[in-house]
Order: sequence, then C-alpha cells, then structure tokens
Amino acid sequence: RKFLKSLIRKQPRDLLLVIGTGVSAAVAPGIPALCSWRSCIEAVIEAAEQLEVLHPGDVAEFRKKVIKDRDLLVVAHDLIRKMSPRTGDTKPNFFQDCLMEVFDNLEQHIQNPVVLQSILRLMERGTMVLTTNYDNLLEIFGQQQGKPMESLDLKDKDKVLQWARGHIKYGVLHIHGLYTDPCGMVLDPSGYKDVTQDPEVMEVLQNLYRTKSFLFLGCGETLRDQIFQALFLYTVKNKVDLEHYMLVLKENEDHFFKLQADMLLHRIKVVSYGDCFKQFPEYVQDLTAQICKQRSPDADRVDSTTLLGTSCVDCAKRKLGENGTDSPKRIKQSD
Repeated sequence: RKFLKSLIRKQPRDLLLVIGTGVSAAVAPGIPALCSWRSCIEAVIEAAEQLEVLHPGDVAEFRKKVIKDRDLLVVAHDLIRKMSPRTGDTKPNFFQDCLMEVFDNLEQHIQNPVVLQSILRLMERGTMVLTTNYDNLLEIFGQQQGKPMESLDLKDKDKVLQWARGHIKYGVLHIHGLYTDPCGMVLDPSGYKDVTQDPEVMEVLQNLYRTKSFLFLGCGETLRDQIFQALFLYTVKNKVDLEHYMLVLKENEDHFFKLQADMLLHRIKVVSYGDCFKQFPEYVQDLTAQICKQRSPDADRVDSTTLLGTSCVDCAKRKLGENGTDSPKRIKQSD
C-alpha cells in the first residue's frame, strides 16, 4: 500500500482529525442513523412516529421533505421546531426523546473499533480531534480503554479555548453539538453568533487551520457544511502553505479525479482509501501505523516510556548496551 510521503511524515501533534459520519458508520454499522445526515433524520422521524410525538400528517410530510429537499439542515431545523413549544423555546421538546431513542445504548453497538483505536493512538501522541457527528462513540470507547475522554461543544467558551490551545489532550470538539444535549445542537451558522462574533474564540480556532494539517476521515460533505465553512474554510485569512488531507472512497474514477482537482483549490489533497467502504478501517489503521513510526524531533528530551513505542524503547536500551553508558544524551551524540 502506498501513502503520500507528505502525510506520513507529519508528526501526530501537527495533525488535527476531522471526523465525519463515515467513522461512525464503520464502527457501528448496526445503527443506520450514524451512516449519514439523511439516515439520521429518517431515524428521528421513525422514532417520533413510534413514540407518537408527531402527528401522522406531519410524519408523512417530513418523509417527503427528506426525499425531495437537498438542504437537510433546513428539514432538521423544521423537525426540531415542530417538536418544540409554540413559543419558540427549545426546552422542553420531544426531539431530545427521539434522539435518545435513536442512539440508545451506543456502547453495545460498537462492532469494529479499529478506526477508534487508531484515532486514540494518534491522540496519545498529541493529535487533536473535532467532529461534525452528534454521537460520542469515540469518547465511549476511549473511556473503556481508561482514557479521560471529554466531549466539548462550541457554546462552552472556556473549554473551547483550553482545547484549541492543546490543554485538553483527550477532548473531542463537537462543532454541531452532542445528542446527549439536543438543546445545544446547532443546525445553521446563525446558532453560533456568539462564537463567530467573539474575536478571541475565532482567533484560536482559525489559528488551528493555519498551524495544523487537517486530516478528514469519513467526511464526504464536510466542506459543504455551513458551520465548518463559517469557522474555518472561508474565514481564515492569510492562509499559509499548509497542506490538508481527505480520505475518500473512489467509486467512480472521473468523479474522484475531479474532486481531487477541486479540493486542491482549498489546499486539500484528496486520497483514496480504496473502492470499497470495507477497506476504510484497515487503511486508517495502516496510515496511523506509518505516522506513528516517525520519530519525534525532541524524542530524546522526553520520557521514552510515555511518548515512544516499545520498539523505540528497546532500541534505546540496545544503544545503551553498545555504548556502555547510562546517559540517554549519549545516544543523541553517537547518532
């Protein structure tokens, strides 16, 4: 398998992962709502019908909209409004109950954790993570592995600033919100006025797009996402010569190479993980292994047991044996 050298030679701490529905679909294929925006809305409508919190006429109308309308964000917004008080308040609402029905017992549906294991491996080495997903599969799996995972959303300014400055190692920023707090979910940029009009928050977020290489995983439509555009794509000024990367399925060669050419305009290199979605987890696993093989420039100045892999520790021990010295600094000198 061939990988772009410009990608696998990145240090993990220089990457920022953007996780889309493709990751959730690979991890928990038994939950259709995780596969796409359309599937999620369809599942919510189904739950609303079963819970009898939406008039049958409205159920039929929304099902038509899901099929016909291209702007699913508008459909989702209208659906939330329909299940909320007529006063326009967001609390209380039945939408939360529908989401809880759709995403019930997520931890029991994790069938293929390979992608999540790879993401955690990168996070251990300093990679940051944000997601457009409403689910918290990564956090659930990370906690099962003993990691202090933390779910964040853009409405908590202090937490966002800490995360963006690299102070929350196992933090996952949900730019659309999280299903466990439906009232905090945002479906269009107007819901983030407090964020987009706060110069301090916008500066630290946009600085990430200037200083980190974004790696898009399972993100077919993310660049069309209005919130992502408002936060990063069209608002970052003075773009540097930093490259970003996107893993995609190559179903059609003409479409793939057109997308590749189009994305270069946004400084994004499109890479195919294969012509079958089942190849996605293995590709991410192999790619992660390649990235983690890279030796950190300041590896000699840190505890090898916390940053380096076992093979690197063994290598260091052999070096010590060869040189007859206990000082790690001598390794650097002899090299």
